[in-house]
Parts: sequence; C-alpha cells; structure tokens
Amino acid sequence: MLVLNCQKEHLLKPLQAIVGVVERKHTLPILSNILVESSNGKTALIATDLELQITTWMEDKAEQDVSFTVSARKLLDITRSLPDETSLSLDINNDLMRIQAGKSRFNLQTLPAKDFPKLQTAESEGTHFKIGAGKLRNLLARAQYAMAVQDIRYYLNGMLFQLQVGKLVVAATDGHRLALDKIDLTGETTNAIEMILPRKTVMELIKLLGEGDEEVTIQAGTNQVVFLHPEFELRSKVVDGKFPDYQRVVPAGYEKFFIINRLHLHQALVRAAILTNDKYRGVRFALTSGSLRIACSNNEQEEAQEEMDIDYKFDPLDIGFNVQYVQDVLNNLECETVKCGFGDANSSMLITIPGDENFNYVVMPMRI
Repeated sequence: MLVLNCQKEHLLKPLQAIVGVVERKHTLPILSNILVESSNGKTALIATDLELQITTWMEDKAEQDVSFTVSARKLLDITRSLPDETSLSLDINNDLMRIQAGKSRFNLQTLPAKDFPKLQTAESEGTHFKIGAGKLRNLLARAQYAMAVQDIRYYLNGMLFQLQVGKLVVAATDGHRLALDKIDLTGETTNAIEMILPRKTVMELIKLLGEGDEEVTIQAGTNQVVFLHPEFELRSKVVDGKFPDYQRVVPAGYEKFFIINRLHLHQALVRAAILTNDKYRGVRFALTSGSLRIACSNNEQEEAQEEMDIDYKFDPLDIGFNVQYVQDVLNNLECETVKCGFGDANSSMLITIPGDENFNYVVMPMRI
C-alpha cells in the first residue's frame, strides 16, 4: 500500500526535528520508533520518551490513511544518506515499510501504531497565551546553561517558567549560579502560571524555535504544557517540585562595579582557563583602581595572568570564581558590554546588561 511520494528534504527536515526526543537506551522497544500517521491527506511524524512528545508534519500529500511506527534512527540515516533532490516513496506491506529511491530499496520492520504511547491531551482549561518564536527562543537561550544536570534535587534539572501580569519570566540554577531573564508580553493572559520545564524539553524547544516572527501558542495545564507552532507541536510533562525563590538570590545595592566589553572579557577568560586546575576550574579577579587582573594556577605550578584596563574607582577587591560559570554567561549573550557588580570578597557577582533591566546572572564566589 503506497503511503507517500515525497522529496528527500521534505522527509529529512521533520525527521531531524523530532529525532532528538528518541532515547538511544530504552526499556520499551517502541520508544526507539517514531509514529507515522497519515490522515486527510496530511502526514504527521511523532516521537516521544513518555515525558516529552514532538509532532511535525510533512509538506507532501499522503496517498492513503495509515498509521504505523518505524525505527527513527534507521529512517533518518537512510534518508540523510540519499543524494540531494532525490524522490522517494514509502510503502507498507504487512509489517514492513519499503523505501524506494531511484535504484535503492530498503525494507524496515514496523510495529503497530496502537502500541505507541502517545501523551494524553492536556486539560482544555488552564492558561493560554502567545509569544513570538524568536523572542521565546532568545529568552530560553539566555538562561538554559545554568540548569543543573542530573542533580539529586530534581527540581533544579529544569527551568522555571513563570507567567506574571504582562511578563514572562524564566530562571535556571544549579545551586552555584542563577540565570534570570524576563520579557514583556502583549495581549491578555487568563491567569498566572508557574511551572518547571524539564531540561530536555527546554533544549529541544530551543532547537525547534527559529528566529522568525511566527507566534507560538502556549497552553499550560496542571501537569502538562503544550507549545503550538505552525511547524511543530511540543507536548511535555512538567517537573513536580518547588523552584527556589530566585528573588532572594539576586543581590540589590551593589556599589562596586565595572562595565567591560563582553568579548574581550570572554577571550581573556578563555586564555586564562587553559591553565586552571582541571577539577576546581578556579580563577581570581583582582580589582584595583582602573585595572582588572585575572589569574589562575594549577597543580603543576603553572600560572596564567591577564590584565585589563577598566573604569573601576572603588575599593580593591580580590575574589575567586569558577571560570566556566563566568564563561557560560558571556558565551550565551549577544550584547556588546556587560556590567559586573560586587559586594565583598565573600559575596556573589552580579552580571547584568547595561540598559537591560530584564537579565540578571548571579555566580557564587569560590575559595582558591
């Protein structure tokens, strides 16, 4: 039974969009498959890991209404390996899917669509609001690097997603640093929400969202959130936990600060980090009038030192940080300059963007 005739690019693009959801190590064999659903002339490709589900659609018109599951990786590898601008056809015969492209033939085993564990539809009630795809992507990207990775405090392995009156707030922390960003929303929202998006959901969403002006509709239920975009639907469970109070972490009233070119500071840290201790990754900031000295050493008694001229007119300060934490924020911003604020040698550093009150990055000091 002929399912579809299509161009390679029309199958490859939606496949690449969803294949990141598919786990390489899985307990259920069907979770290594994607669900292909053709109905009313449209073909949807769906992947899930039981926590996250992404649906994309193909441009080409389906020949038959049919649904089946097939190996995501194998279908992707076959499609990717075909020459550009190749036409291919997908046929189903019993439990086999046949791919025909020119003189190439492939037969892949399928599993029944009824066994595919699709996520249930979220509650129809709840909060609905819209935001531009590019704006949402930038908002998530400016905070995602501060999320914890496999922390026993499971609520840190994700990002706070908080809807306030006229504003969307995101925050991420691993207990050593905090990234906080906000964006103003237009239009009405029905009620405030606060949820924690899983780390994998955030990273897949950033990959899917482009820089365009397409609107994303966000439907937030009690245990699930759905992101609707013209090219995809992302449905995710949310983390059941309480996110730390980020407002208590962001310092206020810091009087010591300097403003510096972001790239120049980042490049100096990249050079200095070459000789940091592999385990602790510590770097010292020595601030004196008009000067910032960055220094580090390692167990082999090797040292690196960078000195930069800055506009600093406050008391001298000597403070240590994990160099990776500082590099992360500088690497994920696109502004020309950053403002670094300080309390004392035992206080955190606050990195902000001059002229932008929405972004805050707090990094705790470390003893070196």
